Amino acid sequence: MKTGSMHPRVKLYLQVGAAWSCLWLLIYLVANPSTFLVMIPNEIWRSIFLIPFNYVLFEKMVPFVRRKRRYIIPWILVGIFVLWITMMVLSFGSYGWRELGVALGIHTEVIQFESIMKGIEYQMPSSILSLIFFGLIVHAYDYNKLKQATQQLRIEKQAAELNYLKSQTNPHFLFNTLNNIYSLARDKSDLAPESILRLSKILRFMLYETSSEYISIEKELQIISDYIELEKLRYDESLHLNYNYQVEDMKQAIPPLLLMPLVENAFKHGVSETRGRPFIDIHLTLNKGKLSFTVKNSTETLPDRPVKENIGLHNLRRQLELLYTDHALNIQQGDHTFTAHLQINLASHV
Repeated sequence: MKTGSMHPRVKLYLQVGAAWSCLWLLIYLVANPSTFLVMIPNEIWRSIFLIPFNYVLFEKMVPFVRRKRRYIIPWILVGIFVLWITMMVLSFGSYGWRELGVALGIHTEVIQFESIMKGIEYQMPSSILSLIFFGLIVHAYDYNKLKQATQQLRIEKQAAELNYLKSQTNPHFLFNTLNNIYSLARDKSDLAPESILRLSKILRFMLYETSSEYISIEKELQIISDYIELEKLRYDESLHLNYNYQVEDMKQAIPPLLLMPLVENAFKHGVSETRGRPFIDIHLTLNKGKLSFTVKNSTETLPDRPVKENIGLHNLRRQLELLYTDHALNIQQGDHTFTAHLQINLASHV
């Protein structure tokens, strides 16, 4: 807090006090316009008493009463005593403050009372209303601040979890790629240099693009294409691969590497384990912010076996929950086939 700046809580009570005075002045203006100008200094003078009173009550006394105690009966007795003290100070204090203002020539007597008790009785309803008014406004303010703080904490927690998931996904993606190159190098394949060149493109993407919150769908499709070409180096002509897309707007924003786990899964847990004729079909459509991504691949797993999600699919599912409110990820084990279908309404980004 800067030196000389007003404490936020003091500022809050001053604002509530100003609202209280304006409310009563409006009532005076409607009920008795002839006394409106006279009541302006009167109401300001009364607020000078009510603002500190309510501040001490709600900032000091109420927290003291609400403090947890070991025994309930003393706590109730303390609450009753504080309530009694509050009413006495408010009752006699309001009247005494009015009389002090009259004596100083600040407060104008619009109404004269027969006795002190009559004056106290007259001011009691509005004084009690001030307690209710200050209490409700301060409570609503604190509730809203707590709600905002809770919401901010939730957002920060989700962001931290999302960053953690990304930190898992990116190395997972990189290690799978390095394993592919290792296989080529171990076999002394002439394709090893080309695989390293393609890996450099992928590394460049990971270094300069994945740190961004969004990238264009065009870049996402390009890195998928580079990854596919790198993976294809491991296979001969037996691999049948179909990769196509229909995109209305290539500049549509999407989180980086969001679609990659499904493609990785098709290679690592699909065609790499297929003994027969392996295949992968990848199809993406994006129209009016609605993304549909389907990856179908061959597999040796039989349909009667339960589908077990690996870390890539598990992380993808959790990222989708954190990023979008309208999405669906369905996986289906067929007869020697595995299909993953992802649908996202990109406009539903959290």
